[in-house]
Amino acid sequence: MFDEILRGEHSQPGESKKRYKILVVDDDPNIRELIVETLNGDKYNPLEARDGMEALQLCEIERPDIVVLDVMMPDLDGLEVCLRLRGEALTRHIPIILLTAKGLLEDKIKGMDTGADDYMTKPFDPLELEARISMHLRRSVRDGEASPLTGLPGNRAIEEAIDTRIRAGLRFAVCYIDLDDFKAYNDRYGFHAGSEVIKLTTQAILESVDKYGDADDFIGHIGGDDFIVVTEMKRAPLISQEIIRIFDARIPECYEPEDRERGSIISTDRQGKLNEFPIMTISIAVAHNTYRDLDHPGKVAQIAAELKKYAKTMEGSNYVFDRRRRD
Repeated sequence: MFDEILRGEHSQPGESKKRYKILVVDDDPNIRELIVETLNGDKYNPLEARDGMEALQLCEIERPDIVVLDVMMPDLDGLEVCLRLRGEALTRHIPIILLTAKGLLEDKIKGMDTGADDYMTKPFDPLELEARISMHLRRSVRDGEASPLTGLPGNRAIEEAIDTRIRAGLRFAVCYIDLDDFKAYNDRYGFHAGSEVIKLTTQAILESVDKYGDADDFIGHIGGDDFIVVTEMKRAPLISQEIIRIFDARIPECYEPEDRERGSIISTDRQGKLNEFPIMTISIAVAHNTYRDLDHPGKVAQIAAELKKYAKTMEGSNYVFDRRRRD
């Protein structure tokens, strides 16, 4: 529903094919080597971390699709790493499989309480580990449709995040974020450059939610240049303003010097005709249930789509929110 109403014609080629990044975290190099050798091939791209801090850094930089995490490590153990990953918007949705020499039931329960998705006891069968990794990846794609480009949850997870708040009777706001003139930029500079802009936008959103949001806020990627932040209405304006500030400050660097100096590019419009387009801006539409009931994610999407059209009629980067008090 959400993608049908909001995504429309937007799509980013290359989002459907990928090698899954598997982060293997263990202070024992022999264990890492065993897992990496098992996962080598066309389907997986294994990454290695020797300790908890390196694991957290790689998760931020590489955005793995799944983490295989040893529990017993010096300094920062696997349980603390798991807790930290679950506390960050960018990493809270990543499946985590814990590995440990402890096989007691209370140890397994403790591991699951930190937010882990699965638990294997050493020594383990590498082929069974590969099977579990494959299972969790299928479940992650099915349930969340995580974007290969941004690592953010996709449309099913977005609908679930909104529907959960509706069923719980919570007050919430949905910030629908969309780039202006992104297609023209893509046509002018190519899909690789367009992907870098999507990553820039993702980072702007993450930094803004990290600064003004809280742990319950949700960030999703509908696809292409469309994003969602689910938050509370009191935080929505601050988050929206910060996204705009960061995006406007960084987007000029994505243009060649002559285009940046001119403040525009020459590219084809949707009718295939050459036209002049300004430096990209960002529009944010905020739908919320402060004044009226929103009883279905589709209704939220419809309101957001209407607001987005209005926001795009305004010059520069802007955010608008629904002021209506009833249908």
